[in-house]
Amino acid sequence: MARAIHLAKKGRYSTDPNPRVGCILVRDGAIIAEGWHVKAGEGHAEVEALKQVQDVQGATAYVSLEPCSHHGRTPPCCDALIKAGVSRVVAAMQDPNPEVAGRGLERLKAAGLEVSCGVLEADAMALNPGFIKRMTRQRPLVRSKLAMSLDGRTAMASGESKWITSAQSRADVHELRARSSAILTGINTVMADDPALNARVDFNAVQPLRVVLDTQLQMPVNAQMGGLPGRSLILTTSANEHRMKRLQQAGFEVHRLPERQGRLDLHEVMAFLAGQQINELLVEAGSTLNGALLTENLVDEWIIYMAPCILGDQGRGLFKLPGMHGMSDKKALKLSDVRQVGPDLKLTLTPN
Repeated sequence: MARAIHLAKKGRYSTDPNPRVGCILVRDGAIIAEGWHVKAGEGHAEVEALKQVQDVQGATAYVSLEPCSHHGRTPPCCDALIKAGVSRVVAAMQDPNPEVAGRGLERLKAAGLEVSCGVLEADAMALNPGFIKRMTRQRPLVRSKLAMSLDGRTAMASGESKWITSAQSRADVHELRARSSAILTGINTVMADDPALNARVDFNAVQPLRVVLDTQLQMPVNAQMGGLPGRSLILTTSANEHRMKRLQQAGFEVHRLPERQGRLDLHEVMAFLAGQQINELLVEAGSTLNGALLTENLVDEWIIYMAPCILGDQGRGLFKLPGMHGMSDKKALKLSDVRQVGPDLKLTLTPN
């Protein structure tokens, strides 16, 4: 199973919106074939493993996720395993997809196969946190990436911020982008920086969807992301059809969502993105949006790169949080990981 999970990790940058899955076939104590899911629309891990060998009679299949039992872009993996003559299936975890959710294991049992589930389950769950959250909570896993100085500043008072952190940290961020289904930012960041929001990496990766929250539909029609390959979405509450049409002609998709207190309802945003099959969402935004996400408790992981430099007390902060007056108002987070990236520290924090 450890080998199957290792294989599944190869799909970290390419399987969206599908989960990352690995499979090995074992007979007489030896691995006879192995496979992993490479890309949505292509063969699932079990099918890829079965392709590698002609005779699998009596073999055991170790798979990092319950074999599917429904017709999607590809036929059910359960049927392929049964037809091939596999006698035993060991799954690391049950599929959280309601269309499967135990039905695959039951179908295998009904066909006379020996079935067990739960081997290295925690490791398997760590492969697909976004897929699991989307299937069980109808929202993506949300990570927010921030970069700050030692004194907690994200930019100078003028807004100048290039570059607080090192080249090594910026490369690490591009790898984080590559494993994300989508990157979310706010219109203020677009107006200030005109970001590309793409993953610039030296390996094959499916480029993330680009998403901009733009309540009043202020997006410049010449913003660079509109001309890049892939999808660029603008989420708005505005009913200005003229602006919508111009932006659509410039290459953007525009979607109108409900508002709350004069701004986009962030819970509706997350539900919408789940509907777009977004598993892992990376937020790269300023203090206003990050403050709102923190207030609404919508971020699952805060990833903060801290550089050993000082920007001074006039610099800009990480979060805009009006109404915090006493220590009882503080937002407590749990530090789950600390590591050094070049000269910087990378802190990963989760909600308490």
